[in-house]
Amino acid sequence: MLSRLSELLWADWLWFPEGHGWNDLKDHDGIVFPKPQDLWATFPIAICFLVIRQIFERTVAKPLASLLGVSDKQRVQAPPNPILESHFSSTSKHPSQSSIERLSKQTGCSVRQVQRWFRRRRNQERPSKLKKFREASWRFTFYLLAFFAGLATLIDKPWFYDMKLMWENFPKMPLLPCQYWYYMIELGFYLSLVFSVASDIKRKDFKEQIIHHAATIFLLCFSWLVNYIRGGTLIMLVHDASDYLMESAKMFNYAGWRKTCNFIFVLFAAVFIVTRLIILPFWIMHTTWVYPLTLYPPFFGFYFFNGLMIVLLCLHIFWAGLILRMVIKFLPGNGIVEDERSDKDETESEDEDNDRERRERSKNGHVQNGHTPLNNNRSKTD
Repeated sequence: MLSRLSELLWADWLWFPEGHGWNDLKDHDGIVFPKPQDLWATFPIAICFLVIRQIFERTVAKPLASLLGVSDKQRVQAPPNPILESHFSSTSKHPSQSSIERLSKQTGCSVRQVQRWFRRRRNQERPSKLKKFREASWRFTFYLLAFFAGLATLIDKPWFYDMKLMWENFPKMPLLPCQYWYYMIELGFYLSLVFSVASDIKRKDFKEQIIHHAATIFLLCFSWLVNYIRGGTLIMLVHDASDYLMESAKMFNYAGWRKTCNFIFVLFAAVFIVTRLIILPFWIMHTTWVYPLTLYPPFFGFYFFNGLMIVLLCLHIFWAGLILRMVIKFLPGNGIVEDERSDKDETESEDEDNDRERRERSKNGHVQNGHTPLNNNRSKTD
């Protein structure tokens, strides 16, 4: 049963066009082709990245943050309260109005004090500005180096200028040393991001980021297995072209360099839209989806590869929407770019605004669970 399933899984007709198969990827006469076992090298590379990242953040990113004036404001700690802590940990970090009333009675605190406690407790769990800067500087460094390494790998290749040549002699295209290392390092880095997902800053698009990492890893692994190497290197270069700009904009944002941040962000938005919404779909995907049909009949591997490309394209469209929203927000008022995916510390004024909104809803009859509207006109010293 298992042997038959394995034979079906690795059948030539699934992954290659008619007349081609795995035998085409056997080394001969000094010509080397990608092999499945090569991908095991990405795991030690990922571990090396995790170690290098810790060293980099301590010895490079931290002093750089101090040099640029990145500092964290002192956060007021929420006082110990077992009842409120239990609700925060096991029920909700954002309690409803009725829950706040109940907790107020249980703890003997005023409603305002309960609201303040939850606000301060949420702020305690938000990552510090220094942590955000260190993470952004690490990613900036990698993406910048990866982009220029990819450019050096592809600049002298004919398929960089005529993408149809990525199918020339497919799948009997020899593996070049520069392609091998470009793939292994990129895959190792994305694996390291998956390994560190528990400790990295969780943004509002956390689920989309996980989907993106998974789709990218599957895409690169699959393109390696069936020797879509030329297309894979082009896809990696297009992605790295804008990522380092976004990370550098974040770095200057955390440092408070308003004009520099805004300028880099506009540049990032332009590069992102050109590379991921124009070059990727209309040049690269056209060459991986439309052009191959003039050479071969469609096969499962063709649909699988382009299906992953569509997943990435959908995520790019989603992020392009967020990027344009941020551009629209800061351009008219000449404000500083705020990453909409990040949480910001809550302040006293924000809490008072929330109270005002609740009172307005209560006046309009939106009273939850039959509770009467609260009289929040208490002294601010509660």
